[in-house]
Amino acid sequence: MQLIVARIGRALGLRGEVALDVRTDTPEERLAVGAVLQTVPAGVGPLTVERSRVQHGRWNVTFAEVSDRDAAEALRGVELVVEEDESDEDDAWYPHELAGLRAEHVDGRVLGEIIGLEHLPAHDSLLLRETSGARTLVPFVRAIVPVVDVPGGRVVIDPPGGLLASDAENLVVSEETGSSSGSGQDPDADRDGAEDED
Repeated sequence: MQLIVARIGRALGLRGEVALDVRTDTPEERLAVGAVLQTVPAGVGPLTVERSRVQHGRWNVTFAEVSDRDAAEALRGVELVVEEDESDEDDAWYPHELAGLRAEHVDGRVLGEIIGLEHLPAHDSLLLRETSGARTLVPFVRAIVPVVDVPGGRVVIDPPGGLLASDAENLVVSEETGSSSGSGQDPDADRDGAEDED
């Protein structure tokens, strides 16, 4: 199974360096000097990492096979991939294992299909395409996604009220956030009771 390590972005400078949109949790390992990466499309690879550096949280790489800016610019959009076996950890899945899984509610209703995995600062989120076509980010935490059954082709979701687009009318809003949610009222007006009248 091919896993995407990164997608090549714009050329940097004149000596063939490129910016990468990294798609792996282990870039230090995958993009180490000397690493040989296959490509999609296959005809432009394989590419060997000659130098790599991180600048402002972004990975920039020079490949041994790329010597100038024109060659680097021609690689824009190319995916760097590696062959990988299926994950054998109980609670770890690769994005390609999750994409295409049927999403079911804990009550058995079909909610839609998982189409991706988003890496967000707080936690990963599943990208769910609901049966209506709406796209919803579902926090990938055990309390909300209690079952991931890759062999069975499904995930089970126990969403809090209002998380899904199809359940927006049941959105749970706390008192702290509900008083100033677009009502046009002064949020301080109700803090100590009604305002005094002259």
